[in-house]
Amino acid sequence: MQLIPESSDLTDYLKELDVVDYSHSIIQKKVDEIFGNELSEIEKVKAAFEFVRDNVSHSWDIQSKRVTCKASEVLKYREGICYAKSNLLAALLRSVGIPTGFCYQRLMIFDTPDEGYSLHSLNGVFLKSLNRWIRLDARGNKPGVQAEFSINEEILAFPIREEVDEKDYSIIYTTPNPKTITALEANTDAIEMYIHHLPDAL
Repeated sequence: MQLIPESSDLTDYLKELDVVDYSHSIIQKKVDEIFGNELSEIEKVKAAFEFVRDNVSHSWDIQSKRVTCKASEVLKYREGICYAKSNLLAALLRSVGIPTGFCYQRLMIFDTPDEGYSLHSLNGVFLKSLNRWIRLDARGNKPGVQAEFSINEEILAFPIREEVDEKDYSIIYTTPNPKTITALEANTDAIEMYIHHLPDAL
């Protein structure tokens, strides 16, 4: 799929946002831990992606009711749904000058269409050394879900099944979709939110 940046100005993908609060001390401390000066751009992206994927639990996987939203909260509690985890990955990478945006898929939330759909969030990252965007899904792996860092063929968490009306959105946004942030800010029970209150389209 051809990825389409919402903005042609890469600095739009470096801005600090309320939910991408990379100046926060907890974010800066983690940046110092995972990024060494000797790491290349690609190595930094891989390190950040694998940290968020593997060290921050997906709320549904651990059946936690806690709702996190801001990158600093996600890092503090080491848990969140995909919307929250994409905020954290964006914060880590933007903090070191690597343009990072937000991408979406529309997926069945469980096993059948009648159980409903939800937006799924992942990240678009611009690699200056390759002069192109790639998508990464730091949702977190589990049996049947195996996303990997790859600069060639995408290895995302979820293949799109068009026959059940799932959809890949091609745009790389500069900010998270407002519906996703509203869901995180308006709910206090992550399990209830996941089942009943996630947006199902952009």
